[in-house]
Amino acid sequence: MPELPEVETVRRNLDRLLVGATIVDVRFGDFTGSIANPAPQIFADEVRGRRFTRTGRRGKYLLLQLDSGNVIAIHLRMTGDLHIAGADEPWGKHLHLALRLDDGRELRFADVRKFGRIWLFTPPELEDLNERIGPEPLDPEFTVEQFHERLRTRSRAIKALLLEQSFLAGVGNIYADEALFAAKIHPLRAASSLTPDEADLLLVAIRTAFQRAIERGGTTIRNYRNVLGEAGGNQYFLQIYTLAEGDPCPRCGTPISRIVVAQRGTRFCATCQPLEAQA
Repeated sequence: MPELPEVETVRRNLDRLLVGATIVDVRFGDFTGSIANPAPQIFADEVRGRRFTRTGRRGKYLLLQLDSGNVIAIHLRMTGDLHIAGADEPWGKHLHLALRLDDGRELRFADVRKFGRIWLFTPPELEDLNERIGPEPLDPEFTVEQFHERLRTRSRAIKALLLEQSFLAGVGNIYADEALFAAKIHPLRAASSLTPDEADLLLVAIRTAFQRAIERGGTTIRNYRNVLGEAGGNQYFLQIYTLAEGDPCPRCGTPISRIVVAQRGTRFCATCQPLEAQA
């Protein structure tokens, strides 16, 4: 599933390729369930004739601002794919939506698993989304003191908590495992047990993992591609996520362990990431 770096990569692509273009027509495939709200025909009527003015991102949501003041919000979920194509290019089997632009291109949304969703938000609805999502890890105004304060009152396992978008925006399975490994924190540690120093290490690890992944165009494990159809390059630099159970830890050589946390496969090193907090 695309996480913050992948969505940010797509946003940066679209900021360059989409801003200033006007939607002149809307086409739907056989499956219209990707349009979560409003009804597909109302969505089409509201966006037709509107110009893209800027792009944004909130957690894993891609936000495309229109000159009407409304925002097209897209969550790619597991296999959602946004790409720019010529209007005369063949209509793919899993293509669900195409926004025809005034220069003859189309912004197309395809989704093999059909879990991705698209909304047209009014400003109040966008504000409601903002309030439901936690702080942005890359926001320089989000401090380690604020992060530790949020951790201090939570008894959940730290890996499970990091996956909660209402706690912290944009973290998914890949970057949670990578950040916890870098910070030497066991995924089952109670969040409230982390010291201020450990909170600092973890927030730095999350930010570093995100920033490096964005620089490399995101992580492609299976389906993720950018708007131009290109795979990311960060998968070649992952420390632990792509390792199999029993593979040697890249730091100390201990066989890697695998457990399930919050219904997600989770890899860690029992030596580097002890379950008990270090004195």
